[in-house]
Amino acid sequence: MALGTAGGKQTHGLTSSMSVRARRPVWMEKPSAGMQAFKALVITGITVVMLYPFVYVISVSLSKSSIVRRGDVVLWPREPTLQAYRDIFATGVVTRSLLVSIGITVVGTALSVFMTVTLAYGLTRTREVPGTRFVLYVALFTMLFGAGIIPNYLLIKALGMLDTYASLVIPPVISAFNLVVIRNFFMNLPRELLDSARVDGASEFRVLWSIVMPLSKAVTAVIALFYGVGYWNNFFNAMLYLKDAQKWPVQLVLNQYVVQGTPLAQVANPDAIPLAPEVIKMAVLVVATVPVLLIYPFLQKYFTKGVLTGAVKQ
Repeated sequence: MALGTAGGKQTHGLTSSMSVRARRPVWMEKPSAGMQAFKALVITGITVVMLYPFVYVISVSLSKSSIVRRGDVVLWPREPTLQAYRDIFATGVVTRSLLVSIGITVVGTALSVFMTVTLAYGLTRTREVPGTRFVLYVALFTMLFGAGIIPNYLLIKALGMLDTYASLVIPPVISAFNLVVIRNFFMNLPRELLDSARVDGASEFRVLWSIVMPLSKAVTAVIALFYGVGYWNNFFNAMLYLKDAQKWPVQLVLNQYVVQGTPLAQVANPDAIPLAPEVIKMAVLVVATVPVLLIYPFLQKYFTKGVLTGAVKQ
C-alpha cells in the first residue's frame, strides 16, 4: 500500500512537471543548435554593419590623400599617416572648437543634472509642497508642444543671450523626459527611510545629498549621459544663436566643413590653401566622435539599471 502511494505520488509529480514544461512559453525553451547558429550569424552581421562605417572613417583619416582619391581604402589604411590630424589641429579651428564643446558640455551637464535632480525631488513632495502637480503638468506639456524656432530666437534675443554661450546652455537645461525618469525613481525610494532622517533633524537638502543621491547613482549617471551627449551633439542652437565663428563648438565646425563643404582652412583663414577634402573630413569626424566614445564605457554599467529603475514605476 505504501509502495502504491509512493508510486502514485511519483507519477503525479512527473505528470505535474510535464504539465509545467508544456505550459512554458516558447521563448523560455532552450533553442536548438541550428537556431543558436542562426542567432550568432545575425548578431555577427549586425555587428559588422554597425562597425564598418567607423572602421572606414578611421581608415580614411589615417591614409594618404592620393590613396583615398583612387578609392583603394576599404578597411585598413594604406600608407598610414597622421598628416590629416596635424593639419586640422594646425589651423587652430578644431582645437578651439573642441575646448568650446568640452566647456559647454561640462558646465551644461552639471547645471542640468543639478536642476533636474532638485526639481524632481521637489516634485515628489506632493503633499507638503503646494503646486507641485501643476509644475509637473507644465513640464509634461513641453514634451507635447514646442514654441518653434522663431519664438525661441526672439526669446533668446530679448534676454540678451544672442552670440553667448548661455544660449547653448540655458534653453535645454531641463529635459521633461529626464525629469520624469528621475522623479519616478525618487518616488520608489522608501519613504520611511527619508522620514526617519527628517525626524533626526536632517534638512531637505541633507536628505537629498546624504540619502537620496547615494541611492540614485545609476539613474543620475544615465541622466548625466543623456545630457552630456545632447550638449555635445547640439549644433542647431549654435547655428541659430552664435554669429562669431570663434565661439563655434566642434559640431558646428563639423557641419560647416563636412556637410556644407566649406574648406576647413578657409574657416580660420580665407587665403589659406585648402586641405585634402576627404581625409580631413574623416579626421574631423573622428575627433568629434572620440570624446563620447571614451566616456560611455565608464557609464555603461549604470545605463541599463538606471533606465529600467527610473522609467518603470514599481
